[in-house]
Amino acid sequence: MKSLLDKLAHKLIPILGYLLALLFYYTNKKTYKIESDFPEEPVVVALWHGEMLMIPFIYHHLRKKKNLIAMISEHKDGELVGKLFQYTGVGNIRGSSSRGAARVFLSAIKEIKNGKDIAITPDGPRGPRFSIADGIVALSNKTGAPIVAMRVKATKHWELKSWDRFLIPKPFGEIVYEVSAPFSVKDLEKEEAKNKISSKLGVERVV
Repeated sequence: MKSLLDKLAHKLIPILGYLLALLFYYTNKKTYKIESDFPEEPVVVALWHGEMLMIPFIYHHLRKKKNLIAMISEHKDGELVGKLFQYTGVGNIRGSSSRGAARVFLSAIKEIKNGKDIAITPDGPRGPRFSIADGIVALSNKTGAPIVAMRVKATKHWELKSWDRFLIPKPFGEIVYEVSAPFSVKDLEKEEAKNKISSKLGVERVV
């Protein structure tokens, strides 16, 4: 019985999450702070783990073609997020810095070479919050794809008591999207590159 309930929950939770995300998006006023036009070339999208719920909407506002692949952890929570993202038109590859790192890195390189954009939460899947893992620097430098930083803020929101303080907008407020101009970390030392990414994401880096 427990196994059956688990399977049912894994099917229903992503659908409910998607429907709620639609509700939150369409019942909020949107403000877009976009530094430049979105590039035609493939990019690496950087976002904080706690702000991922509403990211697909700003991405599709900028890139009409459903071209985003998210790097999602292999944990059970990652499976739910991956399925939720699929409803929004965002694909996923499963893995993280701690599990399946080499495989997912090679898959991400292949996707970029095939013209896809890759979304990475550099502080995921387990934090600490606002930290920057090595993968985003390595992926951008290996492929030559520029990085675009995306932020989501909401005037009215719930904040979960998780390590990432997961952000859920409340209806009838304002969602503010911040999108950086594409930037490169080529020729920077690793720590300099991480500091630059963190700065573009509007937060002082956690080491």
